Amino acid sequence: MSLHSKFSSYSGLTKTIILIEFVLVAYMLYALSASVYKNYQIDVHIENFEAENRKIAQENAKKSEDYKYYTSEAYAEKIAKQNFGKKNPGEEVIILPKSDDNVVLESEEIATIDLKNRRQMSNPQRWWHFFFNRS
Repeated sequence: MSLHSKFSSYSGLTKTIILIEFVLVAYMLYALSASVYKNYQIDVHIENFEAENRKIAQENAKKSEDYKYYTSEAYAEKIAKQNFGKKNPGEEVIILPKSDDNVVLESEEIATIDLKNRRQMSNPQRWWHFFFNRS
């Protein structure tokens, strides 16, 4: 066997081994990049879930504060004063008139008069008034 034939047989074997190594390196790079991409996607999902969890925690805290307020004595007393006219001993109720109360009273009086007139109308007259005489 000559040196040239021995070298050429090793050369073919070496080329095959190098080619196989390149294929393995390419596969490993593909697997690594796919793994890095999957990790990136998982990190994005985790960040989204953490942001959503923070939002839900804020909503829960707000609802908890609202619940505490709406179940408190202060809220019950406020509603009792507002809706039922409750006063504590020593308190006086003062009603301050607004500057536009006169306008409201006048419109309420007009609505009362208009309602009385509508009650005296027949049903077709009411419909006619509803569609054509709206102010």
